[in-house]
Amino acid sequence: MARLRGIAIGARHRPLRTDPGTCRRALTLSAFALQGTCALAAAMQGIEVAATPAALSRLSIEELAEVEVMAVSRRSQRLADAPAAVYVITRDQIRAGGMTTLPEALRLAPNLHVARSSSHTYAISARGFNSESSNKLLVMIDGRTVYTPLHSGVFWDVQDMPLNDVERIEVISGPGGTLWGANAVNGVINVVTRSARDTAGSVVEAVGGNDDRGFSMRHGVRVGDGAARLYAKRFDHDGTQRADGSTVADAWKHTQAGFRADVGAPASAWTLQGDAYEGKAQVPGLPERRVSGANALARWSRQLGAREELHLQLYLDTYKRRQPGLFTEDLDTVDIDAQHQFTWRRAHDVVWGAGLRHQRDHTAAGPLFAFVPADSRLRLFNVFAQDTVSLAERWKLTFGLKLERNSYTGLEHQPNLRLAWKRDEQSLWWAAVSRAVRTPSRLDRAFQVFVPLPAPYGGSLAGGPNFVSESLTAFEVGHRAQPGASTSFSVNAFYNRHQRLRSIEPAGAGAFVIGNGVQGHVSGVEAWGSHQVSASWRVHAGLSLLSEDLRFAPGSADPGLPTTGGNDPRHQFQLRSSWSLPRGVLLELGLRAVGALPNPAVPAYTALDARVAWSPRPDLELSLTGFNLPDERHAEFGAPPARSELGRRILLRALWSL
Repeated sequence: MARLRGIAIGARHRPLRTDPGTCRRALTLSAFALQGTCALAAAMQGIEVAATPAALSRLSIEELAEVEVMAVSRRSQRLADAPAAVYVITRDQIRAGGMTTLPEALRLAPNLHVARSSSHTYAISARGFNSESSNKLLVMIDGRTVYTPLHSGVFWDVQDMPLNDVERIEVISGPGGTLWGANAVNGVINVVTRSARDTAGSVVEAVGGNDDRGFSMRHGVRVGDGAARLYAKRFDHDGTQRADGSTVADAWKHTQAGFRADVGAPASAWTLQGDAYEGKAQVPGLPERRVSGANALARWSRQLGAREELHLQLYLDTYKRRQPGLFTEDLDTVDIDAQHQFTWRRAHDVVWGAGLRHQRDHTAAGPLFAFVPADSRLRLFNVFAQDTVSLAERWKLTFGLKLERNSYTGLEHQPNLRLAWKRDEQSLWWAAVSRAVRTPSRLDRAFQVFVPLPAPYGGSLAGGPNFVSESLTAFEVGHRAQPGASTSFSVNAFYNRHQRLRSIEPAGAGAFVIGNGVQGHVSGVEAWGSHQVSASWRVHAGLSLLSEDLRFAPGSADPGLPTTGGNDPRHQFQLRSSWSLPRGVLLELGLRAVGALPNPAVPAYTALDARVAWSPRPDLELSLTGFNLPDERHAEFGAPPARSELGRRILLRALWSL
């Protein structure tokens, strides 16, 4: 409770050993997916063979610049033309890294700080304020927003999919509130899965190691102008260890199945997809935690002209979290989004739209804390517009505004202004000024703690009835270039001015409430690049430097520290090297050096990962991956002595394409 500005609801939840009932449900879920696959395959014709492991090849440096991204401007554009600090994790990078979960795959982005604090708990952020419930990073999976209104963060233990089906992950460091709304304060993560048209055929994957075991299967078919796939995935993670070598009861198990269908021609296309999952975790000192949920998404795109498109999207999401002795939550979400993009007078690329989200949240109190009232209905309505104007042959000006009304603070505005200069086809300079907000969560307004707070506080804690949105004004400059066919790089600098950040204010009679008493600025530099040393050898490097200067605003009486809302390293560095060797052998080495964390103190660490893959035949890939190879154990987040330390992991994987 000492770090309540970065409160992680459920952050200490840990998965449990599987009982027979869970095994039966997991097998039933997987069998259902397989049965549906067989039925669909029997009903449809025109099955095509999927790309085999041996058929996958790395994108060249020039092809990487041509990768299309969506999250920067809500429309498809070349990465080389995107005026933002955006890093794209490609499908080939995920495959080469040997990761098995989405949070681990995000370690590939040099503009994110990813720290694992238990078997299943992660702290992930961009540009500061990292905690196990980071609340300034918007995460989307195929257009579906996955943060919880409980604390404006992401429960990473329920965000999963077969990584073989991920097309790319767009990681934007910097505000995106004009297009994506509240919580897109310090960054946006957009996970894009592959079209069903690209996943015909069958793939079976099995993974086993000293800490992890799992399998996944996927089957896709094509017929006419449509395609569909079904998948099932299961994994088990063992518990972690403490510094004294004792085992932490935080084992994690998760089962998920889903589908995707893409139908229609490019002029008028439908996408239908959905997922269902359940998981359980061991929690030290508490009964096991269980999570379950399902979602369904429908998206329709219509090409109205040569440079005019209309997109409509609807998704439904239901989610349950059961933690006896702590709290429970049921969350139902309905989200509708409409977007229209067109070209006006040849020089204006306009995108505008509106959205409506309705969320019903029900909680049940535990002995330590509660949310009062237990039930809430949250409504969010927004309209936005953005225009990119061609000022001259190589200059473009982008300006936009989102107006968003929420249930807590009413109307919020989030403007954006960007200027881009394309010196030539291989060089882009850009600058931006943006405003973004983090709107209140239920934790900020409705939280009630039943036990006294530790020093320097003491007394009770309640949500602040007058808590208002945290705000950010960001100033950014960046340069992206490809000076030659074998080299590309990006350098970005930023200065973020934060106001009205979360604090804990005295309310009299020994009581405290959550307030808006912290302000300050965060600045830094991010850089990354790739170099093709030879036809068979490529090197990637990334660096981030961060400086935080936070203080209490005039009038705040918070007796703690203004810096306890996050825990961030001052520097991070990564270096990855990929070799294509003879006889179908691939070798990947990855080095990560992460600086020390200040509060609570976590020592700096360096991790070396390695993966060797071999394709003895075109439809089979065998690989051996080692994580944290030179380091027996190290901590990445949390306070001693109870925090987890991550040890050496070895994974053997077999990937079979039918």
